[in-house]
Amino acid sequence: MDSANRPREVAIHQSVNRPNLVLGGDRELVLVTIMVSVSLGFSLATWWGIGLSVVFWVAAMAALQRMGKADPLLRHAYLRHVGYRNFYPAKSGLHSQTLPTPLNWR
Repeated sequence: MDSANRPREVAIHQSVNRPNLVLGGDRELVLVTIMVSVSLGFSLATWWGIGLSVVFWVAAMAALQRMGKADPLLRHAYLRHVGYRNFYPAKSGLHSQTLPTPLNWR
């Protein structure tokens, strides 16, 4: 088979399709968590305030890592869900009612 009749092969690199995770969690959420915990530690400026910010950071990172392991794009799916909440109620069944489209949806 010559090269003119073969289907074209395209290399798909794994790094292009991988979601952006930092420390096992969503990149933006992890960076916001770090920023909030550092600002909490500096604003309280006591030993218990610094301890509280460390506890907050560890707990938030544990939650973000679980979210990243379950679904790396969970934040995007949630934001899409919030945007469609008024149009698509998550109800199923034979006799479920749909909401009418709001007049100012565009």
